[in-house]
Amino acid sequence: MKIIDHIGNANGKTLFSFELLPPVKGQSIQSIYNAIDPLMEFKPPFIDVTYHREDYIYKQHSSGLLEQISYRKRPGTVAICASIINRYKVDAVPHLICGGFTKEETENALIDLQFLGIDNVLVLRGDARKADPSFIPTPGGHAYATDLLAQVVDMNNGKYLHEHNDANKSDFCIGVAAYPEKHFEAPNLKTDFRYLKKKVEMGADFIVTQMFYDNQKYFDFVKLCRENDINVPVIPGLKPITSSKQLVSLPKIFHIDIPEDLSEAVLACKSEKDVKEVGIEFMIQQCKELMSFGAPVLHFYTMSNPAPTKRIAEAIF
Repeated sequence: MKIIDHIGNANGKTLFSFELLPPVKGQSIQSIYNAIDPLMEFKPPFIDVTYHREDYIYKQHSSGLLEQISYRKRPGTVAICASIINRYKVDAVPHLICGGFTKEETENALIDLQFLGIDNVLVLRGDARKADPSFIPTPGGHAYATDLLAQVVDMNNGKYLHEHNDANKSDFCIGVAAYPEKHFEAPNLKTDFRYLKKKVEMGADFIVTQMFYDNQKYFDFVKLCRENDINVPVIPGLKPITSSKQLVSLPKIFHIDIPEDLSEAVLACKSEKDVKEVGIEFMIQQCKELMSFGAPVLHFYTMSNPAPTKRIAEAIF
């Protein structure tokens, strides 16, 4: 079922969903099940599965020269999504990214997803590789999320890369990312918002936000969307703080602000266990406020660690 249909059928009730990481190479599918099983009691209608582009390792030869080798730390999402659907009978939402794929590889992945009966995709540019100073598109691939979005929309209209007369139309429900505090590469929120509006005009069906800790920023962002005729669901992305190190790492990696009351409470903690309790309690209150506002879904970035999210869900669902 499409995400927009899940939301429509909920009749205003806030739904629960979460995102997980594919296992590192060498781990079994059981690691995925271990990340999902504790959260199934909250009846998520869909589960997101992230995708991570290739990165580099360097192999030293006997001559002393280093060889740059491309590798993928985590496997792809198609098989994982199929396994989730088969085992849990819930919708799986694979992430589609620009980096690491040619247009042909993207089309083949979309065809596989269509064959599996997967109705939803989340379209993203993706991050730069660790060794690259900025995002570098794959030769023959897409440079921007709007280009990738256009390819999915084309397939929904029966237009494939290489024309053939009997092409079937796909019917993907397409999600895109948004940044209530703006994308770090955008010069300002207005410019960033212009690209989001373009994505919706192109055919995006729903929006998932970057994590945030100040609900007012989400409220203002939704208001801005509605004032600019963006009427698709805006799903808040959430992640509880569970470590004092995250006061530095989260703003650094995700370019978000931590409210003063939260940071002061974390800094006052005497142990990491106390930090986790503060983060969970703060997120419980944040979620209650989001539910009162009418957020369609509370979407948790679990990083495949279900325990904190389970604590929060037990308190609010």
